[in-house]
Amino acid sequence: MFNNLYIRSIKLDDNIPSDNYLSSLNVIKNLTKLPELTLDKPVTFFVGENGTGKSTLLEAIAVCNRFNAEGGTINFKFSTNKTHSNLFDYLTVNKGTKHPKDGFFLRAESFYNVASKIDDMDKEPSFEPMVIESYGGVSLHKQSHGESFLSLVKNRFGGNGLYILDEPEAALSPSRQLTLLAHINDLVKDNSQFIIATHSPILLAFPDADIYVLGEDGIILTPYKETEHYKLTKQFINAPEQMLRYLFE
Repeated sequence: MFNNLYIRSIKLDDNIPSDNYLSSLNVIKNLTKLPELTLDKPVTFFVGENGTGKSTLLEAIAVCNRFNAEGGTINFKFSTNKTHSNLFDYLTVNKGTKHPKDGFFLRAESFYNVASKIDDMDKEPSFEPMVIESYGGVSLHKQSHGESFLSLVKNRFGGNGLYILDEPEAALSPSRQLTLLAHINDLVKDNSQFIIATHSPILLAFPDADIYVLGEDGIILTPYKETEHYKLTKQFINAPEQMLRYLFE
């Protein structure tokens, strides 16, 4: 089915060698069973237990779209520690007919490196405006982790963009996650596409998003209220004492 997104689908090209650790990841095993994984909505979530490979998949999608593996825009070319996988060598990203005018790959685990790179770039002589001006004018290192995340989204994300976010909730309180949802909604209205790996039941509530659950049994498109994230959180909030008593016995 035709859509007007920047990324329409992803698929594995070839069989990954059995001696490559990627072949042991559930997400890779299950991608091999699909002709392609379609992206039909402006917001797509990947969720799953730790170790399923959702961050590895997100990283490969980002690299296939020329983003720096540690995060940033397509113009960021630094490498602090080459730990990214070579999944991008086996992945094909089916792009749409229009090209994004903006984009960013946000990785919670390496955002510190991105903030450091921005500071380093501004130390170099230039006749151009300082890079940090596009991020709110205040060094991201001089803000709390959560403040710097939201400063990035508020000031740097400009619409008509492809935004790939890996666990953006890591530094955000519940109220700030709601703020992030509002920003995502505004950017979607401005012709942006988001692909997000998350554990947050708050972020997963974004209206009309596609949620792919990455598990042992497959990559399954799942309604929000049928995800374990929603059901477990609701169960805990409704009866925390009962659940804790069960856990501690």
